[in-house]
Amino acid sequence: MEENLKVTCLHDIHVALGAKMSPFAGFDMPIQYSSITEEHNAVRHAAGMFDVSHMGEIFVSGPDAEKFINHIFTNDITPMVPGQVLYGMMLYPDGGTVDDLLVYKEFVADHYLLVVNAANIDKDHAWIVENSKGYDVVIDNQSDNWGQIAVQGPEAEKYVVETLGFAEAASLSFYTYAEFKSADGARLIISRTGYTGEDGFEIYGTHENTVNYWNTLLKAGVVPCGLGCRDTLRFEAGLPLYGDELSPEISPVMAGFSMFCKLDKEFIGRDALVAQKAGAVEKKLVGIEIEDKAIPRATYPVENEAGEEVGVVTTGYHSISLDKSICFALVKKEYAPLGTKLNIRIRKRVFPGIVVKKRFYQTNYKK
Repeated sequence: MEENLKVTCLHDIHVALGAKMSPFAGFDMPIQYSSITEEHNAVRHAAGMFDVSHMGEIFVSGPDAEKFINHIFTNDITPMVPGQVLYGMMLYPDGGTVDDLLVYKEFVADHYLLVVNAANIDKDHAWIVENSKGYDVVIDNQSDNWGQIAVQGPEAEKYVVETLGFAEAASLSFYTYAEFKSADGARLIISRTGYTGEDGFEIYGTHENTVNYWNTLLKAGVVPCGLGCRDTLRFEAGLPLYGDELSPEISPVMAGFSMFCKLDKEFIGRDALVAQKAGAVEKKLVGIEIEDKAIPRATYPVENEAGEEVGVVTTGYHSISLDKSICFALVKKEYAPLGTKLNIRIRKRVFPGIVVKKRFYQTNYKK
């Protein structure tokens, strides 16, 4: 293991299960247990669970909490009700993405939870603190103290409700959460968002309870899944990965996620997005379906029919669910319309493809 890698509270269990471990976002994380294909299909057809304890939890509270979060967050939290979850981004003034994240409105007035990507915890925390000057808020980075399990798939509800005993979780709708107490009286947060295109729950708790729930689900037959299939699942569902489809160089407008940016309110980066929406953006993220079974990997060049390089692949796989070679690619905007013919250069050969919708897979979220 590389020096200075962090580990989650479930690390020893992953090793004992024989998981293939690899560095990810500064953590030693499981990439797969059996095979990416088996784990992918378990989530699509039954249930799988992921250790996502590496994700960050930053709590923001105080009289100015709502006003402050609206200042740093692209979506509008003003209409939120307690128990609601909202997706959006934090941006640099030039429109580049600091991170994409979830905001949870807590059941205590003026209290919010921001769930951020593992690789960005320290950067995000510093950005939030830096931009909080002049606001009456308390910022509490609790990332090291929480564990998190994501239970995903069409049978996820059964395991959370019946196996773990959280009956009230069945009533959660998409992008909501509820508070619970564990057997030892510790605070639990259970939400229903997901990052796979399937119905799913996230269970936030202490390290001890995270270990206990993982072992209970494992004994009940839930398939442990690594980050390998988490990537194939989110990709098929058209969901971005920070660093690939969103980054300091890729804005939400470029990535096609303007619906999560409320331009009728003020936030850092808004003016840049307004200009991009008006035509100032030069590149856009697209989906491409390849006519061959060749696999378009990240960084492979995208060319027009004349052989000129017009973009680059950000994520690509031979889709497990669809049995097609597909990719996301950042291309010059004139090549972004659906139906545009493009080629992917894979080493010395080029493979024809066509621009399609980025949501390759029909998602099955809780209605």
